[in-house]
Amino acid sequence: MSGYTLTIKRLVTLLFAALSTVAQDSTVRKITDAEELEKFVKEHPNLFYLDVREPKESTELGALKGCVNIPFGDLEKRLAEVPSNRTILTV
Repeated sequence: MSGYTLTIKRLVTLLFAALSTVAQDSTVRKITDAEELEKFVKEHPNLFYLDVREPKESTELGALKGCVNIPFGDLEKRLAEVPSNRTILTV
């Protein structure tokens, strides 16, 4: 796979990650711009990266480093794994 393809996959992964972030006060904020996402990540150094895609999707499209994969269908029964005291960035 070329370096260009990997770069595109990383960008796509970041943009998916930007679609939904949940702040500690339970407000939902949608981020769709890469620069806005970069700023948000810098402002929130203690982010919890939650990937709700199926493992196959994470493998095919790539995942953010340190991201915890809990498929959306399993989220309710695995909710204890999601910290309530951190800002959550959802992929």
